Amino acid sequence: MSTYTEDNRKVTTSRLIEMKQRGEKISMLTAYDYSMASIIDQAGMDVILVGDSASNVMVGNITTLPMTLNQMIYHGRSVTNAVKRALVAVDMPFGTVSGDPLKSLDAAIRMMKETGADALKIEGGEEIAADIKKIIDAGIPVMGHLGLMPQSINKYGTYAVRAKDDAEADKLVKDALLLQQIGCFGIVLEKIPSELTKKIAEQLTIPIIGIGAGPHADGQVLVVHDMLGINKSFSPKFLRRYADLHTVMTEAVQGYIRDVKSADFPNEKESY
Repeated sequence: MSTYTEDNRKVTTSRLIEMKQRGEKISMLTAYDYSMASIIDQAGMDVILVGDSASNVMVGNITTLPMTLNQMIYHGRSVTNAVKRALVAVDMPFGTVSGDPLKSLDAAIRMMKETGADALKIEGGEEIAADIKKIIDAGIPVMGHLGLMPQSINKYGTYAVRAKDDAEADKLVKDALLLQQIGCFGIVLEKIPSELTKKIAEQLTIPIIGIGAGPHADGQVLVVHDMLGINKSFSPKFLRRYADLHTVMTEAVQGYIRDVKSADFPNEKESY
């Protein structure tokens, strides 16, 4: 049973919209493997994102760009095998949705079939609207992603806050409205001014999930390795750490090494 809510019904896209309508905030966290996903799901998470941030926290790449469709499928299936309640969304990796709607649809169908996910998340607005609409029209739920889009980091050249100037802010609002119009069930807004998030969340009827986008979003998402303090090298302003697992795990490993070296492990009770 969930430690947060007794409502163990499967979370769906329509339930997320209902949550927005009644003012209930949506909890969202990343996961990349079976064991972590199982813990997160049983804790009562609403949405689990199989993020292409696996490139950083699971592989050690500097950016998300190297992740392939096959790698995302592997992580996606690992997570869906564990999840009973949360809605599972998987990131479409860089280059799989990039202006060729039929090619994008083929990749999206493969992702859904081979992962068993409930939905996809896709970075981008007007430039790939035709791709997103093609995917949605085929019956695949899509969550959009605007603001700071890590797959476009080489274009930005920086991870600084986006949409601080009027022109970029206006485009972001238009893109958000467009994504809603073509059928996205929600949108992630990353690293944008809090008041802009509020404006968009109030204008749209679909849920807005924020990361570094202030308190006015309909929900929040963080990378699990950051939130649990496993990754200590990443400390943006928006991150709140709920644990220090880096220290806990380091001490546990050191204790194991010490016991092996001293022949304390295994002892007589731990032997056959």
